[in-house]
Amino acid sequence: MQFEIMLPVLLAAEDGGLAQKLVGMMGGLPPMLIVFLISMIPILELRGGLVAAAVLGIPMWKAIGVCALGNIIPIPFILLFIEKILIWMEHCKVGWMNRLALWLKERALGEKSQKIRKYEFVGLLLFVGIPLPGTGAWTGSLIASMLHVERKKSVPAIFLGLVLATVIMCIITYLIPALVKAF
Repeated sequence: MQFEIMLPVLLAAEDGGLAQKLVGMMGGLPPMLIVFLISMIPILELRGGLVAAAVLGIPMWKAIGVCALGNIIPIPFILLFIEKILIWMEHCKVGWMNRLALWLKERALGEKSQKIRKYEFVGLLLFVGIPLPGTGAWTGSLIASMLHVERKKSVPAIFLGLVLATVIMCIITYLIPALVKAF
């Protein structure tokens, strides 16, 4: 694979490797659908979708819209229903569902959530917006819901965080490789 295509994968670390594997697994699907689906997956989200788009050769402006839409769709459902779903999962007789619910609650109420609790809007915006492993709109929505952050604060913070993550990831996946290729 060419260096300019591999660079975003290397820079995006764990998200890039997983995104690239998923692109390979979904090889029979249309590229835009692959990018959309990857953007909906927790952990990968918009970051992984943009890496996948770069790997697939999708122009940045097309990729942004598809990735943003794919990442935004689950957010209202998480904010509105995740607590009820987790309560149901905790009481479910299927062992792995109970363990998953407890793990998600621990994750949502753990160390990272304390900064969001303290700074609410700005904390949530930065948590969603800075593309590091374990951050993003899914986890940010989960934490906001579990901490009972008001929706009038959490929704704009999550969406602005997605804008920030989009800018950062476009620089990593499209601008830097273009600059490397130019030199």
